[in-house]
Amino acid sequence: MARRRRAVSADETPAARFASRGGLKLAAALDAFRIDPSGLTCADLGSSTGGFVDCLLQRGAARVYAVERGYGVLDYRLRRDPRVVVLERTNALTLTLPEAVSLVTIDTGWTRQRLILPAAVRLLWTGGRIVTLVKPHYESDPGDLHRGRLPDDRGQTRLSELRAAIPALGLRLLAEIPSPIRGHGGNQEWLWHLVPTHD
Repeated sequence: MARRRRAVSADETPAARFASRGGLKLAAALDAFRIDPSGLTCADLGSSTGGFVDCLLQRGAARVYAVERGYGVLDYRLRRDPRVVVLERTNALTLTLPEAVSLVTIDTGWTRQRLILPAAVRLLWTGGRIVTLVKPHYESDPGDLHRGRLPDDRGQTRLSELRAAIPALGLRLLAEIPSPIRGHGGNQEWLWHLVPTHD
């Protein structure tokens, strides 16, 4: 019988071909959800150093809006790429773009999914899709964490609560996978594929 592969910690993962380990997470999601970004205009919310941005470009995205509240963190190679539109010091919750996009990817950390997902929907073309990295430890109250880690059983509770809230956000959850690598502190993360219900 085949043994299930363990999700390794981000600290254990060898140096990747992306600007950050986030690229490995998104690559796994694009493969699992059969999403091909080639030729698409995309927006990445919470781009940070650019792992998701890098993955989208390597998969052939025509343009990527790299949205980040911080400043100066995007990898220099990506910053110089003509396909990348750098939007730093930008709050994704109030973001407007000069064009609609076909794919929104999300890794916003402290901003909870109930807040960021409606903002993502507003950016989409009809037929557009969302891939979001769900971090149950950021969906939880600080008292639920032990030294920064959320026990996996409580993580499942947070996921169930979030799944139940998705229809009220105007979205449908099509599929989900566990992240192939755990986040810092050993927290299990998940990647979700969503589409607006009005499409």
